[in-house]
Amino acid sequence: MGKDVKLFGMPAESGRWLFVILGLVMNVCLGAVYAYSIFLKPVRDAFPGVSAFHANFPFMVFLAFFAVTMFFGGRLMEKLGPRTLCLTGSVIVGLGWFLSSFASNIWMLTFTYGVIAGSGVGLVYGCPVATGAKWFPDKKGLAVGLMLAGFGGSALITGKVASIMLPSVGLSTTFMYFGITFGIILVVLSFPFKFPAAGWVPAGWKPAAGTVVADDFTPSEMVKTGTYWGLFFCFLIGSIAGLMAIGISKPVGNEIIKISGETAATLVGVFAIFNAAGRPLFGFLTDKLNPRNATLLNLCVILLVSIIMIIAKEGDTLLYTISFIGFWMCLGGWLAIAPTATGTYFGMKNYARNYGVVFFAYGLGAIVGGIISGQAKDVFGTYTVAFYPTAVLSVVGLVMAFALLKPPKKA
Repeated sequence: MGKDVKLFGMPAESGRWLFVILGLVMNVCLGAVYAYSIFLKPVRDAFPGVSAFHANFPFMVFLAFFAVTMFFGGRLMEKLGPRTLCLTGSVIVGLGWFLSSFASNIWMLTFTYGVIAGSGVGLVYGCPVATGAKWFPDKKGLAVGLMLAGFGGSALITGKVASIMLPSVGLSTTFMYFGITFGIILVVLSFPFKFPAAGWVPAGWKPAAGTVVADDFTPSEMVKTGTYWGLFFCFLIGSIAGLMAIGISKPVGNEIIKISGETAATLVGVFAIFNAAGRPLFGFLTDKLNPRNATLLNLCVILLVSIIMIIAKEGDTLLYTISFIGFWMCLGGWLAIAPTATGTYFGMKNYARNYGVVFFAYGLGAIVGGIISGQAKDVFGTYTVAFYPTAVLSVVGLVMAFALLKPPKKA
């Protein structure tokens, strides 16, 4: 069934890898939200009197709307196809960043950056993911993980660019330039995206012996299974821990470990590399070990690094670095485990809509993680307290993964 199909003038088995490259570059633009900690001080300077918690609102709202529009994007993708949806979302992403340059207070920035840009990212994000999953039935985890490495590694690139631009041209102009650049790149790269014909597989490929082909579940059928709830809550726990850590990486380094601001900013770039690497790594592991075992491994790492940060104190730079590498890497891992598990357990026919429902866990994790870190700082005066909940939740997740993550059966 894979014979004679061409992509980019090449046999589909070769040409499909260009979708991975395009998706990776697009995700560098989409993932600039992970560099928000670089914008945090300039945002507070631009809007005097804004608390640390409120200054983080645009970041939290961005991730929440990202998750919500992923759900609607999955439905729209089935009607419009990935190209049209990707083009629409790309324009919205660029517009959101551009309009942020005119924000006169934190609430306006929350709307332009959080609601508009976040919604645009939610529409675009699922397009390369779904395209990759459909063109790579033989390597879903690896292909999706490589694409999403761009999202995870974005902070290394966009964060560095922002750290150079912010002191020289200011916050507003940086938002404007980012908006124009992201809009152009995303629109141009959207045009090639398309799904294969129904039933397409690489020439000569067959599922491994003993592999059970998943039934095709609709979203309403999926949410009635224990497998879905096990995946949802494990993804939620991974998102709470990872997104919380991303949002406070720099202040934890400055305030608890007492490292310099410049060193903390450099380490954020290092963490971004591991966030990017976590996606193809855990995508590969999910393909090889199965989603359940990859999940158990991921949550064990979260438990370990949470304990490390509970005991870390001033001067423990190595412990801090190891711990936050683990948090960032495991979050990256979840953004490969979750989409691969969705296809593995619930089939590919309704994949875009199903993953949109699963992805709610990410948006909810952003909100809960922000509340945990904000309350730890405001109530207890230290971010250290925030790592007790992540340790406890990781244990809960291990139990749920062991009990619930298994191929579901239709009622």
